[in-house]
Amino acid sequence: MKFKVAVDVMPLDELLDPQGKVVNRSMANLGISGIDQVRIGKHITFSIESNSKAEAEATVDEACKKLLANLIMERYSFVLTEVQ
Repeated sequence: MKFKVAVDVMPLDELLDPQGKVVNRSMANLGISGIDQVRIGKHITFSIESNSKAEAEATVDEACKKLLANLIMERYSFVLTEVQ
C-alpha cells in the first residue's frame, strides 16, 4: 500500500515564536488588521510504501519523533491518505 503523508510541525504553545511575532507586527504595519497570535511552523509532505495503514502510521510517527520535530520545543500531527 502506498500513502501520501502530510506532517505539520508547530512550536509548543508555551514557547515564544519570534517568527510569528514578526509576521504579526508586519501585518499591522501593512494595514492588515484583525490578525493576532500568528504562529509559524513547518508543513512536510512525502509518500510511504507500507504493508498496512497501522504500519505506515508507526513509521511516520517514528520519523517525526526522531527527525522531523524537536519534541522539546515542537508538537506534530500527520494525516495519511491512501494512494491508488
